[in-house]
Amino acid sequence: MEKDDGDREIEKEEEDLEMAELLKDRFRLSVITIAESEAKKQSMEVSETVVACIADLAFKLTEQLAKDVEMFSQHAGRKSVNMEDVILSAHRNAHLMTLLRSFSHELKGKEPQSERKRKKYSKKDDKSLQT
Repeated sequence: MEKDDGDREIEKEEEDLEMAELLKDRFRLSVITIAESEAKKQSMEVSETVVACIADLAFKLTEQLAKDVEMFSQHAGRKSVNMEDVILSAHRNAHLMTLLRSFSHELKGKEPQSERKRKKYSKKDDKSLQT
């Protein structure tokens, strides 16, 4: 018996929710690991409650950042996010924006130089160039 579109859509939504929870758990685990490592370096102790709050806050900020850069790329008429969107997301923090721009320039400097794309001319353009 085949499933109808409604059942497939519900299954897709459930899979998406499961994936989101898995990502959130992994993110949280990463933040906890980093916090514990940094605390150990500083010979400090950090309560689990504080680390959990930091992890949740970091996840919420990351979600908002993802929404912002997606909106910036859509506003620019693109389907994918690029470095300029990320830099623009730091517009309220001049220091961070400067660091991101420097990082972007470093990355561009490390990229292999590619040939410039040439404009393709149509037959109509060719005729107008010949006259």
